Amino acid sequence: MSQVVDFSNVSTEGLETSPVAAALAGLRANEARYFKNKYDHEFTVEPADEAAEVVDWVTRILAEERDLVIASRPLEATGFVADGTRFAYVFYESGLSINVMYGLEPGSKRAVGFKLSDGMEVPEELATRFKFARQRSKLAGTIRGSFFVIKGEY
Repeated sequence: MSQVVDFSNVSTEGLETSPVAAALAGLRANEARYFKNKYDHEFTVEPADEAAEVVDWVTRILAEERDLVIASRPLEATGFVADGTRFAYVFYESGLSINVMYGLEPGSKRAVGFKLSDGMEVPEELATRFKFARQRSKLAGTIRGSFFVIKGEY
């Protein structure tokens, strides 16, 4: 069942099994606020097993672009198109959030972003391959993030 993410009243619903559930909920709410403000889009998530197509797409891009496999279990995911760009988000039990920004026009921006919830360790599969910059968020505390540019067609 899908759920609209409320960034005014942050809830851990759907993320309860994460050891950093409150921080991950704040990170998810931060994304919801961004999309509401920038695109007037209601950020809606589903349990990962109900959004298998989104999870599979993100997993395929990680595997084919960087030979990456995320060890943590996906909890929730969402996929949508806004302003000519396909977006996908997967929120993992470890507190990791992965998003794909995939411009639909040839030559447009395409990238994968990683965000780490406040209080979580950098996942082993990412630790030696990416450097993480810090940013502050009222909803999510300190967010550490990194990204890479997508070169292939998906």
